[in-house]
Amino acid sequence: MQGCVRNQSKFYDRFDAVVLLSAPVDVILDRVARRTTNDYGGSPVERAMIVDDLATFEPLLRQGCTHELDASRPLDELVADLIEIASDDDGTRV
Repeated sequence: MQGCVRNQSKFYDRFDAVVLLSAPVDVILDRVARRTTNDYGGSPVERAMIVDDLATFEPLLRQGCTHELDASRPLDELVADLIEIASDDDGTRV
């Protein structure tokens, strides 16, 4: 999973919100297959690693987040939700 480091949860208390952008595995694999800026995920072995990492790490990320957004939704909706989260710190999930 991109953007993860072992000690990231040590810093969560410094933020008003920690947002997990999640998407179904088929959406992630489709996006990886269609991108032109990075070759990672082009081989069956790499795609299997993506699936395994998603199953292993997303539940852990979900436990530490204050909000989870479905990243398969349109970008304008995600941006609106992120703006709302940044404006409101009541800890609810969108």
